[in-house]
Amino acid sequence: MKAGKLPLDVLSRLLDKVQIRDPRVVLGPRPGEDAALIDMGDDRLLVAKTDPITFATALIGWYLVQVNANDLAVMGATPRWLMVTLLLPEGTSPDSAERIFDQILEACAALDIALIGGHTEVSHDLPRPIAVGAMLGEVSRDRVVLTSGARPGDAVVITKGVPIEGASLLAREAEEALRSAGVGPDTIERARRLLFTPGISVAREAAIACDTVDVHSMHDPTEGGLATGLLELARGAGVGLLVHRDKIPIVPEGEELCRALGLDPLGLIASGSLLATLPPKDVPTLLEALAREDIAGYEIGHVTESSDGLKLRTPQDDLDLPVFERDELARFLGA
Repeated sequence: MKAGKLPLDVLSRLLDKVQIRDPRVVLGPRPGEDAALIDMGDDRLLVAKTDPITFATALIGWYLVQVNANDLAVMGATPRWLMVTLLLPEGTSPDSAERIFDQILEACAALDIALIGGHTEVSHDLPRPIAVGAMLGEVSRDRVVLTSGARPGDAVVITKGVPIEGASLLAREAEEALRSAGVGPDTIERARRLLFTPGISVAREAAIACDTVDVHSMHDPTEGGLATGLLELARGAGVGLLVHRDKIPIVPEGEELCRALGLDPLGLIASGSLLATLPPKDVPTLLEALAREDIAGYEIGHVTESSDGLKLRTPQDDLDLPVFERDELARFLGA
């Protein structure tokens, strides 16, 4: 297999082997779901997630907090506690280790998350640092949102645009290739800044959705881009989708960078955008609530019956939603 997520059919087959005998586990591992849920014995559920960072070396500590917090936020939960395993290559300087640690602390402080422990070591044969986060949070039972909660008839909404993270990473990791392809330095710099403005955190918009409407499902499209996020949402809920290609907000920098490198923005890592499904009548309320916080929201399609499949509507025809075996960033960097 190539670098990236496990193929969905392989992952599903592996997870089907998991047998959970502890009745306190409300939600265990399941394709498309972003975190596990554990019964705390009162009106709260403990939410647990683990996610690694194996790239973005310069910002690895900051990244680690964001991606783990996002996966809790889309469950309707509040991130509370973080444990970190940090593996450093031989030759890493103490200053570099301290820089990563400071990034973690600053990102945790911004989201009111407590760093409660972990493990750090210098390891053989590592080409770059690797950080693995285990984040815990809590959510009241009546606030839980599952990816599998999408229902036929729901509207599909996305925030901000895509691919925010992918465009920024291309600008940071492939600047020479972009310049050679004719992309100007101003565009590259704007793309780099997308990481922070509008940013890759979806915690705020997820909280707004839970506070203002009857949101049925939420998901954080990451590796494999928006197309893979939509696929995971549909597979998890056992539904179909009809998405309008011309309604998908592609950030201008992402459009230009992908065009220059021959990449599809729908398959490029898309952290920073929240996917949500909700009753169509509630869409104006959600979009207005997001706009009050200067967060753009867009209705891009609707949920259909599973027998209708996953469709991408273009001006010419209804096409099958594209499937990406690996993220476009991994494909480009691997080549």
